Amino acid sequence: MRFLVVALLAFGLLGQAGCSKFLTYDGPEVTRVVVMKSDRKLYLFNNDIMLKSYDIDLGFAPEGHKIEEGDGRTPEGRYVIDRKNPNSAFHLSVGISYPNEEDRARAEEAGVSPGGDIFIHGGRRWGDRRGPDWTAGCISVSNREIREIYSMVNVGTVIDLLP
Repeated sequence: MRFLVVALLAFGLLGQAGCSKFLTYDGPEVTRVVVMKSDRKLYLFNNDIMLKSYDIDLGFAPEGHKIEEGDGRTPEGRYVIDRKNPNSAFHLSVGISYPNEEDRARAEEAGVSPGGDIFIHGGRRWGDRRGPDWTAGCISVSNREIREIYSMVNVGTVIDLLP
């Protein structure tokens, strides 16, 4: 009986070890993230060498640059990864430095809020919009993929969001 209890405990601990949402990465540094909105692709680069690519979903109004809070658009332009959120409602998330000074000035001129909290994050939750391009302006990948991205991309990495 004691052997059975020890075996079950060991099996349970081994099972939990493989379930961590945090991966370690010891490959080449990711020096740039590129999002091609029209292709629904995200690429991780080390200088000119592509390390990984991912299929993505975007904001529910994917065409054009984000102008104001609630417009459902994913921004376009050059930003940086400015934070990592281990407690994201979307499994894990990596923050994008939107809005920048230009975005704020454009929104102020239009008399609107530019919005914010744009992330690369995991997959949809129960109750989220259905179909492609379902986010409020973020970039979504699967939960498995955000674990990879979260481990590979550092705060301060450049991200280019291209039409």
